[in-house]
Amino acid sequence: MSTVPPSQNIRVLVRSEYISAQSSTEEQRFVFAYHVTIENRGSTAAKLLSRHWIITDGDQHVQEVKGDGVIGQQPTIEPGDSYKYSSGAVIKTPVGTMQGSYQMIDEISGSAFNANIPVFRLASPNAIN
Repeated sequence: MSTVPPSQNIRVLVRSEYISAQSSTEEQRFVFAYHVTIENRGSTAAKLLSRHWIITDGDQHVQEVKGDGVIGQQPTIEPGDSYKYSSGAVIKTPVGTMQGSYQMIDEISGSAFNANIPVFRLASPNAIN
């Protein structure tokens, strides 16, 4: 009997938006919000323990962000459920990318696994044609 690895049962969807009111072209400060939905498509609950983000601006400067949970929480996502949250990032160029992973644990087996966060774009309006 083959089983699907827990990481393949977690789907991460992200939508980003530019926050012009907090950004300043002159100061090379471009602020973005990102809205995340983490779906558990598996048959057991999974707990999000920590996160690892790789943020790359248009000049290829990389910031890495690691920490416990997300927005101060370590949610357990039941089978068939999803968890949503919003956060933000600041970069020095009008265009960049983010990607990373969530470190999670299968609540039944106790096995740890990474759920990948696919690369997504950060872009201010009119920055990309």
